[in-house]
Amino acid sequence: MSNTRLVETPVAELEIRLDGEGPAVVLLPSLGRDSYEFDPIASDLAAAGFTALRPQPRGIGSSRGPMTGLDLHDLAGDVAAVIEHFDAAPAVVAGHAFGHYVARVLAADRPELVRGVAVLAAGARRFPASLTERVAKCSDLSLPDHERLVHLRDVFFAAGHDPAVWLDGWWPDAIVSQRAAMAATDKESWWTVAPSPLLDVQAGEDVFRPAETRGELVDEFGSELVSTAVVPACGHALVPEAPHDVARILVEWIRTRLG
Repeated sequence: MSNTRLVETPVAELEIRLDGEGPAVVLLPSLGRDSYEFDPIASDLAAAGFTALRPQPRGIGSSRGPMTGLDLHDLAGDVAAVIEHFDAAPAVVAGHAFGHYVARVLAADRPELVRGVAVLAAGARRFPASLTERVAKCSDLSLPDHERLVHLRDVFFAAGHDPAVWLDGWWPDAIVSQRAAMAATDKESWWTVAPSPLLDVQAGEDVFRPAETRGELVDEFGSELVSTAVVPACGHALVPEAPHDVARILVEWIRTRLG
């Protein structure tokens, strides 16, 4: 069972979920979503001898702090404060979708805290703006469920997976804040930086990551730094679709590539 702690930083109070004992793996959720959906992954990591650290972003769960005037460096700073609080450096940091932005910015800003970065269902370097618009409809709680389900199915979930599991778990204030933080940060300032090893866990049917973009990170940083794994029959949601596969890939990469 997860333990829950509240960590105070100079600028925020953050809810943290902890599972297991051992080297730290920090799990960062997707845009406007909470880290509770990492439960199966956290359990698997704990069983494999790791500590799963799950800081809830500001505005989610019991996490509180300023929500405006932020950029991705501020959000990465929250994660850095958690790693330092638990004396968990250097940690593996795994970010799902939007969470991978925060993970990679943290690695660029505070490389001494990061042992490696795993990007889970990361979108391509550039993807159509229409997808962002459809994500907004997925998380728009004012829309009827049947309309949201259409968007969730088309944007996030591969055939054979139930998109209804993502009708809940959205935090509107966090969505607004995180979108603004993305807009306030030059993507090129961190996308081209990789001071630590990268694991690129791709979903085989992710509309944000067309097949022709699968080699982007390897092309940018080289195969010595970047490891790639593809989880078939999954979409951009990935985490609720194949949590045990994701955990297995993480553990194997940490043990074989990070030592």
